[in-house]
Amino acid sequence: MGFLTNEGQTYSRGLEGVVAAISAVSAIDGQEGRLIYRGVDIEALAEYSTFEETAYFLLFGSLPNKSELEQFSAELRDAREIHPRVKEHLKVLPSDPHPMDVLKLVVSHLALYDPDKQRMDREAKIRKSIRTIAQFPTIIAHYNHARHGEEFIPPNPELSHAANFLYMLTGNVPDEENARIFDIALILHMDHGMNASTFATMVTASTLSDIHSAIVSGIGTLKGPLHGGANERVLKMLDEIGSVEKAEEFVLKSLQERKKIMGFGHRVYKSYDPRARILKQYAERLSEKYGDTKWIEMGKKIEEVMIREVGRKGIFPNVDFYSGIVYHFLGIPRDLFTPIFAMGRVVGWVTHVLEYLQANRIFRPRAIYNGPLDVEYIPIEKR
Repeated sequence: MGFLTNEGQTYSRGLEGVVAAISAVSAIDGQEGRLIYRGVDIEALAEYSTFEETAYFLLFGSLPNKSELEQFSAELRDAREIHPRVKEHLKVLPSDPHPMDVLKLVVSHLALYDPDKQRMDREAKIRKSIRTIAQFPTIIAHYNHARHGEEFIPPNPELSHAANFLYMLTGNVPDEENARIFDIALILHMDHGMNASTFATMVTASTLSDIHSAIVSGIGTLKGPLHGGANERVLKMLDEIGSVEKAEEFVLKSLQERKKIMGFGHRVYKSYDPRARILKQYAERLSEKYGDTKWIEMGKKIEEVMIREVGRKGIFPNVDFYSGIVYHFLGIPRDLFTPIFAMGRVVGWVTHVLEYLQANRIFRPRAIYNGPLDVEYIPIEKR
């Protein structure tokens, strides 16, 4: 085949519509606005399940019985602490990097001390995955304290995965309702088909690199504002709008100027994102609980205008639109919103990696060359 012989090759910008893997982990029906984890609708998991149970379900392919869930939860609790040298390193990091950059750095650092660092068998990969899932909340909470010169708050083994993070972050044991809402938010972010960060982790893992390297690839990909950084930018947009009375004018002007309204539209969904529908309910509940309805009222007004103006084009709220409001009321700093996304999504990352490696083939796509041919090389002395 010559350089410019591209018969039978097709190009899909951004790999849109290209099938890269066969998976039993999750699926999206973008037309109907439906998301399932291993066949179970996300609405059912959000109503009845927990982070620990859903993580087990994704990782091992079946809902755990009581004994299995207790054992898995104990494994997560026991793995929350991070190595003392990594904690010392956190204390000397600059206070101004994006927390996602810190998350990348610390996950790489933890790989150096992992008990299974020299092992590449499936069982070791599962253990490393569970440890990393357990350590994400500790990394994020500890860095938030370190950058403010505060003492670390150690994990509380009496608390669930979600409640423990809020405790480590704020120093206060959250009430049952707030812990449950955060638990649901993590479930909703846990997996979402072949998204960019999941694909990135799989590409890295397909080279037979280690789990920590694959996760770092996912973190770096999720950091981008077109993927995981939009919920932070939603609140910045609401700040800019200022009041519900100005919301419609802002949306109409932005649409006229072809500016993106953060938290709307999705590559896959052409109807209402089911995760956004769930989070909207909890954003409303927290707004009423704390007597501050400014954010939710602006959000609902923006949604109303957007659906009226562009809903026919399949543009509706996505998961980012209401998650930022939820996190705001839970006391989570805005620049931690994307690390929180990663805290849930790391389960999906490692699940897809473990699944793909069972019949691994290194990802090696091709590019269509459209550059020049037969260019004469001119030595530097004659240029």
